[in-house]
Amino acid sequence: MANQGENNIKLGAFVLTGLLALIFTLYMIGQNRSLFGSNFELRARFTNVNGLTEGNNVLFSGIQAGTVKSITVLDDTTIETIMLVDNKFKSFIRKNAFASIGTQGLMGDKVINITPAKQPGIVVAEHDIIGTRKYFNTDEMLETLAKTNNNIADISEALKATVFHLNNSPVWGLIDDRQLRANIKSTLSNVKQTSLNAKEMTQTLNELIADTKKGEGTVGMLLKDTTLAGNLRGAMAKIKLAGDNANQAMAQLNQLVNELNNNLYKGRGTLKLLLNDSVTAKNLSASMDNIRNGTNGFNQIVEALKHNFLVRGYFKNLEKQQQKQLDTSLKK
Repeated sequence: MANQGENNIKLGAFVLTGLLALIFTLYMIGQNRSLFGSNFELRARFTNVNGLTEGNNVLFSGIQAGTVKSITVLDDTTIETIMLVDNKFKSFIRKNAFASIGTQGLMGDKVINITPAKQPGIVVAEHDIIGTRKYFNTDEMLETLAKTNNNIADISEALKATVFHLNNSPVWGLIDDRQLRANIKSTLSNVKQTSLNAKEMTQTLNELIADTKKGEGTVGMLLKDTTLAGNLRGAMAKIKLAGDNANQAMAQLNQLVNELNNNLYKGRGTLKLLLNDSVTAKNLSASMDNIRNGTNGFNQIVEALKHNFLVRGYFKNLEKQQQKQLDTSLKK
């Protein structure tokens, strides 16, 4: 009986030891610990771990690389996490890499993501501290999304009320008026054409100004040609002198008229005698008649000489010369 009890005790101890070993193994597997492999420690310090616990996974570029060994509160703003990372990732993790807390899936467990930097750096060593980035909490995202949904709902209600007021407003009737649309379209077309005309006018004016600056064109020639400017100044001086002479001549003419008026009024001078002396006027008229009669008689004598055979050749030659001169002047 004593041997039987001793065997039962040994059997119970063996079963208990095996059960403890199985539980320890399952625990180690559940914590993703390497039972036979080697690893190294890395540290990261956060202000908020957002529900991260010991044993959560550590990912490197999305690949399972280790687990969270411990989480320690250093002060009221700093929480240090120690990560156990597989040695096979040590040569790929640089000191300028950074850690952030994420979630496996939308509502899964928390994980630490180690993301390599774009710039080259030194390979990490045991117990090194790497930088961190702020984690975007899912709760905060959902809260922000809820606020956004509420804002969209408010905007939708306001838009609905605005559309309702527009439908019942006379303004909508104006907008729906085809004639008004046609008038607006025509007005816009006219405005466009006016803009084009203004643009062309501005372009033409710019070209004119450019030509003027270059001394081209009439205005440019007037502005740039110093000789022409001198001629214009000379011409203006001559015009001014002519004006002065004209003023002087008018003054002399006025003086002469005044003197004639005075002579006529006072009865002096030949003109007054001709106008007022009837005998002198009759004599002057008789003299004019005598001159007219003498001229007629002289013309008759010349006409008679033209038919005289002695001087007829002379008058014919004279007529030919006059006709030749007239033909030459017509050809010119």
